[in-house]
Amino acid sequence: MSSDESTEAGDAQREFVEQWRDPAYNCFSSGHKFCRNVCPVMQVTRNENHSPTAFHANIVAMEQGGLTVADVAEDYVHCTQCGACELRCPNTLMAGDFYRARTRTVDVVKAMRALAVESGLEQPNWKRWVEATVDRKNEPVLDVPVSQENVAKWAEGLGLEAGGETILFVDCEAAFYRTSLPRAVALILRAGGVEFGLMREQWCCGGPAAEMGYVAQSREFAEHNVADWRAIGARRIITLDPHDYITFTEDYPRYFGPAYEFEIVHITELVAELVRDGKLQLSKPIERVATYHDPCRLNKRKGIHQSPREILRAIPGLDFRDVDHVTQWAYCSGAGAGLSIERPELTRAISGQRLDRAAQLDVDLLVSACVWSERPLTEAGEHREPRIEVRDLMELVAESAGLEVTP
Repeated sequence: MSSDESTEAGDAQREFVEQWRDPAYNCFSSGHKFCRNVCPVMQVTRNENHSPTAFHANIVAMEQGGLTVADVAEDYVHCTQCGACELRCPNTLMAGDFYRARTRTVDVVKAMRALAVESGLEQPNWKRWVEATVDRKNEPVLDVPVSQENVAKWAEGLGLEAGGETILFVDCEAAFYRTSLPRAVALILRAGGVEFGLMREQWCCGGPAAEMGYVAQSREFAEHNVADWRAIGARRIITLDPHDYITFTEDYPRYFGPAYEFEIVHITELVAELVRDGKLQLSKPIERVATYHDPCRLNKRKGIHQSPREILRAIPGLDFRDVDHVTQWAYCSGAGAGLSIERPELTRAISGQRLDRAAQLDVDLLVSACVWSERPLTEAGEHREPRIEVRDLMELVAESAGLEVTP
């Protein structure tokens, strides 16, 4: 590293510490550490360096000159950015001056990862993943060819057009791998009388890149997608994936500021409304015993937990057994924030624990509303006896509405 580069790296670290010192001291000085009990990574690694408390304590040590970003960057790989620690932290309940800075562990982890990338401290699998995403404009979904030529191939034969005020944004996993899911959603929207179109050219939302610390690349994806929305007259964006939803409602507003003019809707909220208003009839019984897996970015991060339950309770024949834990601290799948890419063994362990909880309810079906959670949860469910099947909520809705979803 040249002297100029060394100076720039030192400046970046000082700016980072200055920005995040108050939240770090608020956490470090309280010392309660309740967050460890709900952290999905801590539950499987039992390594104090992976705790949310340690993430903040590192910043205190950096301010005092005891550590550098090079000493701690790898610790921050061990986070799914589920947000459970923030909900569990008593600091979020305080209103006094000392606690004025709300616990923001998710933002701290994202910022530290960005500092690491800026400092040349990249994780090998994340680096390859983001490079492939930049090259193909969509994430390198495993096992399938990814290209702009087939990003809307899932919609073949449905007669969907590009453009319109309402746009259906289909995440990379669903667009290239779980193609029956967006087809089910398209049929549901059509049955409910919702007019919608597709983008002309859809790139990755950019959220995973931002979660791994690659902010510049995330902005590039965002600028393309927003330009496409504006060019086709979009006003409302419907998302299937909670990761898209949180990216469009948190990262994009930070990138574009007050000029960001779009209404972002998650499909569970819209479908619950259609069912509630009688515009979508769920009449075909589904005789299964099911529980629901709360996606972290939908529930813990955005507070959306009622609409999926409202839908499940409207499906005739379904024996719905709700989670055996306080709703907002529901268990993580381990799939988020790049953990499954850099530490897949931890994702498998976390998903296994999630299926253990489902099995305690004697269910044969785990319903998810997050397509990215589905792979690790499915793998964990397949290796059980008796087996627990994992299905997306929208697939159940389509089945109960009598809609035939052809591949």
